[in-house]
Amino acid sequence: MPKINYHEKNYSMGASMHRKILALLLLTLGFSLVTSPTFAQSSTYPNKPIRFIVPFAPGGSTDVTARLLAQKLSDILKQPVFVENRAGAGASIGIQAVASAAPDGYTFLVTSPAFLVNPAWSGAAGYNPEKDFAPVSMASTLPMGIFVGEKVNANTLSELQQLATKENLSYATAGSGTPPSITCENLFRLIWKADVTHIPYKGSGPALLATVAGETTITCGAMTGVTPFAKQGKVKVLAVSSDKRLASLPNVPTVVELGYPNLRDDLWTGIFAPAKTPADIKEKMNQAVNRALTYPDLLEKFEQNDLLPFGGSIKQTTDYVNAETERWDKTIKEVKAKSKN
Repeated sequence: MPKINYHEKNYSMGASMHRKILALLLLTLGFSLVTSPTFAQSSTYPNKPIRFIVPFAPGGSTDVTARLLAQKLSDILKQPVFVENRAGAGASIGIQAVASAAPDGYTFLVTSPAFLVNPAWSGAAGYNPEKDFAPVSMASTLPMGIFVGEKVNANTLSELQQLATKENLSYATAGSGTPPSITCENLFRLIWKADVTHIPYKGSGPALLATVAGETTITCGAMTGVTPFAKQGKVKVLAVSSDKRLASLPNVPTVVELGYPNLRDDLWTGIFAPAKTPADIKEKMNQAVNRALTYPDLLEKFEQNDLLPFGGSIKQTTDYVNAETERWDKTIKEVKAKSKN
């Protein structure tokens, strides 16, 4: 509020009248703040259930992260946090639903890098990550894997390359325009020059099950849920996209070891709010997520699903998302340029 000098010559009213007017102004201002919907809501937030929208089908890394977090956040925030899956259109359906939701702190998007990739890849995702959303927290990260069904005649990535040049193969992903789809498009078509058919599903969980069932030859996707099938012999993991081998699958080489350093990548799960969500509400959710990521039982469940905890402040989250946006924009431009040659 600008400072008002009540002793200037232009003011001819007495001091007592000035005090009455000032008191009335302050009373009015205080009343408007208390009765403001944003102020009243943020000071008592949360006072009803919170919804996490996951734009993929159940069973994938994003869904698993959301559900594990929701359990802890319900205890921390003293209100139910529930997960709603809205899959389809490469995650755009669920993402658009959050973009149009009320910015009141009761609807959040829990998503993967597909959130950033879709607009750059398709040019018509129906939302703008920067304008329609506000970063809240990074929850987890994990590598992507390339794996095949048990009956596929390939035990290494090089053997899969040889097979891809001779036979009609197919690969499953969590959807068109998702990072695994772009990574494997780059590997199969541009590097190997092999015509491998892409079959998009509504999440990494259904994509994994498609390869287990023999519906597709290959899956390119998050490693969540893959290790149990690998240990049962239902799938063969040929490579992972992390810097180091996974402790759960120590015999599986990394893409760097196999000579594909440009395929090195992590699939994160982030939490985003509608753009105009109040800052203190976003901060409260950020702090709650960071607190949840310190609970030993949650970390144990993360480890069982090959998930690594992330966390950090809203600024750190925003900086990371900005860096990821630049990286994926560059990658997509390179892939599109190569595909035209």
